[in-house]
Amino acid sequence: MNPNTSEPKIELATFSGGCFWCMVSPFQEMDGVLQVLSGYTGGYKKNPTYEEVCSGSTGHYEAIQITFDPDRISYDELLQIYWRQIDPTDSGGQFNDRGQSYQTAVFYHNEEQRQKAEASKEELSESGRFHKPVVTKIIPAKTFYPAEEYHQDYHKKKATGYKRYREGSGRDTFIKEHWSKDKVDLKEKL
Repeated sequence: MNPNTSEPKIELATFSGGCFWCMVSPFQEMDGVLQVLSGYTGGYKKNPTYEEVCSGSTGHYEAIQITFDPDRISYDELLQIYWRQIDPTDSGGQFNDRGQSYQTAVFYHNEEQRQKAEASKEELSESGRFHKPVVTKIIPAKTFYPAEEYHQDYHKKKATGYKRYREGSGRDTFIKEHWSKDKVDLKEKL
């Protein structure tokens, strides 16, 4: 909490990890996460549309922007959740989604976030969990453009189609293969 008011502290975290539909729900359920928006960032076109981003003509990534209270959930905890949602060794996109707009990146909002992101990437690289190098970019945050309304909370609005897409993409299989050996529920660990 802000010591001068009853308002919570507010910070932003921005991540890209392939299809933004699949990135929202793991964060939304966490205590301290106030909002998760699907959108576009990292490129040069103002107010891009989904079709423009998917065409590869904007330089933007599909991304999520998380508004969180750092007194309730830390940026380090958000990074832990992030790494467990992606294939950080894939430089061509994520799972079935290919191209620059689906590549992985951590967009840092300040120097402390940059340092924490770099440290967590290095720790993951040295963990031996993956047989290929971790290629996720750590880059400065740019303007974030919220995606069209029909993309927001897609996993809730179109639950059946979302589940079919997520399973069919290979994301769930990858996550299970690389993280289930921990045998620790991430929510319990946090």
